[in-house]
Amino acid sequence: MFLKKLSLINYKSFDSREFDFDDKINCIVGQNGIGKTNVLDAVYHLSFGKSYFNPISVQNIRHHQDFFVIDGEFVKNGKEERIVCSLKRGAKKIIKRNGKTYDRLSDHIGLLPLVIVSPADRDLIIEGSDTRRKFIDGVISQSDKGYLQDLIKYNKILGQRNSLLKYFALNRTFDKETLSVYNEQLHHYGTAIFKKRLAFMEAFIPIFKEQYVTISGGNEEVTLSYESKLLHSELLPLLEQEIEKDRALQYTSVGIHKDDLGFDISDHPIKKFGSQGQQKSFLIALKFAQFHFIKAQSKTTPILLLDDIFDKLDENRVAHIVALVDNENFGQIFISDTHAERTEEVVKQIHQSYKMFRM
Repeated sequence: MFLKKLSLINYKSFDSREFDFDDKINCIVGQNGIGKTNVLDAVYHLSFGKSYFNPISVQNIRHHQDFFVIDGEFVKNGKEERIVCSLKRGAKKIIKRNGKTYDRLSDHIGLLPLVIVSPADRDLIIEGSDTRRKFIDGVISQSDKGYLQDLIKYNKILGQRNSLLKYFALNRTFDKETLSVYNEQLHHYGTAIFKKRLAFMEAFIPIFKEQYVTISGGNEEVTLSYESKLLHSELLPLLEQEIEKDRALQYTSVGIHKDDLGFDISDHPIKKFGSQGQQKSFLIALKFAQFHFIKAQSKTTPILLLDDIFDKLDENRVAHIVALVDNENFGQIFISDTHAERTEEVVKQIHQSYKMFRM
């Protein structure tokens, strides 16, 4: 699968721009602040229906304009797929596939598998558990529509239960039976989600470790772990056990919406004890593992977006990444960088056709 053409109108920094891409490697080069990352984000937008860097859709419209349009022509399994994503101020975002508008955005997820590696991924290490859960959910959802629907239903019920807890507090009342209806529904969907997350982690961790060894040269011991209270108890008794606490907090304090991932290097949190290079290698390994997992599950080679990844990496680690991309069966790759010469030197080592786009 690859993106053949991209057209942007009023998207972020672009007023109007068209690109004809190589089906292997495309390098977007230029100074900081000139819009390189915006090109990659537009490609991401076509795959996921939202920006990777700013999920508030209206903020992706160019300043002083009323709408944006992203138009992409993909080739998948020898067949053309035209995806158009558009938004007008005050209106709902529209995504069309071959001229037909989707009823639900979630129906589009997984059609165009894609993995992005970006400096913004550092949030996976430094931010809270919500960011890491979104990573797990995003990977599984690209190849499992049932998982995505269960997640949507779980979050809807969670919101309703939280509203009920606030209602109880505001009106100084309590109805255990009504609450138990939500508990049972959360248990049903939460258990299904937990089991799929557990199965995903069992398959994913060995792939991640293999990728890290390749990128780092095998000098460091890293650990990726899944943290969930459901590893030790079923969700229903946990919800019942925490009812008084939830009433006091006015929100649901236990469930799969509190799960987390542990990132360790040499048995210590990488957030505190990992160097910048080690943290970056960890994140790249995480994303390359995501690439291989999605490729195996979807039977489609994802598009790979590499946003400024050669910054803050020593030459040795860059060489390992280049060797990895050169040896593995990757598909279309987009690379953004501030140094055109550095990028071209790296790309020449991959032995594939490429195009340079100087911004």
